[in-house]
Amino acid sequence: MSLLVEKALGKSAKDIVFSIRSKVFVEEQNVPADKEYDQFEDESFHFLASAQGKPVGAARWRFTSEGIKLERFAVLSEARGKGVGQALLTAVLRDIMVHPDAKGKMKYLNSQILAVPLYEKFGFKKVGDQFEECNIQHYRMELA
Repeated sequence: MSLLVEKALGKSAKDIVFSIRSKVFVEEQNVPADKEYDQFEDESFHFLASAQGKPVGAARWRFTSEGIKLERFAVLSEARGKGVGQALLTAVLRDIMVHPDAKGKMKYLNSQILAVPLYEKFGFKKVGDQFEECNIQHYRMELA
């Protein structure tokens, strides 16, 4: 499968990102729309994954007071288990690496339980206890 992950620049690319997130989080996982879309959309760096030219995944990262937060990793159900999450994570981490303001900042995320193994492959470690966010169990994870 040919996978391409690009920064989502411009309104049309971001609209596609938001539609993927809406399908995965709002429709499939019953996350309230007002929790899925937040005040950080404009300051975040968004990514769009395509397989065979069809949009299948999205993610974003942003600066926070704690460091750099990776979030909103979403892969459409028909594309799961095909390396889309790994491709998104690789692209996001690469983008963070080349950002001049990211040097030396801690990278962290809140992982849904099912995604923990994916992040562990990239060196993220669970920190603290399991917690619930939007009725979904999570772990905070930090890049070692």
